[in-house]
Amino acid sequence: MRTGVALGSNVGDRLQNLRAARTALTAIACPPILSSRIYETDAVGGAPDASPFLNSVVEFEFAGLPATLLLELQRIEAELGRPSKRPRNAPRTIDLDILYFGNLAFATDEIMIPHPRLHLRRFVLAPLADVRPDLILPGQQETVAELLAKLPPTPGAAIFAESF
Repeated sequence: MRTGVALGSNVGDRLQNLRAARTALTAIACPPILSSRIYETDAVGGAPDASPFLNSVVEFEFAGLPATLLLELQRIEAELGRPSKRPRNAPRTIDLDILYFGNLAFATDEIMIPHPRLHLRRFVLAPLADVRPDLILPGQQETVAELLAKLPPTPGAAIFAESF
């Protein structure tokens, strides 16, 4: 099933953290693997002095279940130095979020698909529009590009790199 995963980092060598996460994802993904540009954005919802994030999106084919993917993402986060117990919106070496899983829409205590605030976040929609501008997410009526165009401009957001 085609799956979108958001990658973010605001601690340490942020670009290297994204690269390491993307490399780890290739071990669980089936081609083709699509990758967005890398964006630098101010931290959302964290401390006022939080370092900016680097954000990107990767889309790939995944042969397992969403719960299996979640466990794999948590394993990758742990391997890259993210503690499993942390305050909400705390700085992190890596953050991996399932954005969508095909056209599934469901929620459990552990996972919500599609990501519940995806359509409201420029730092996710901009990189997602790089790889899937015409995608209509479950529960939405507009494409990713249309959702992005409706958001107000965000100061402190810029393209950081064209590729990994």
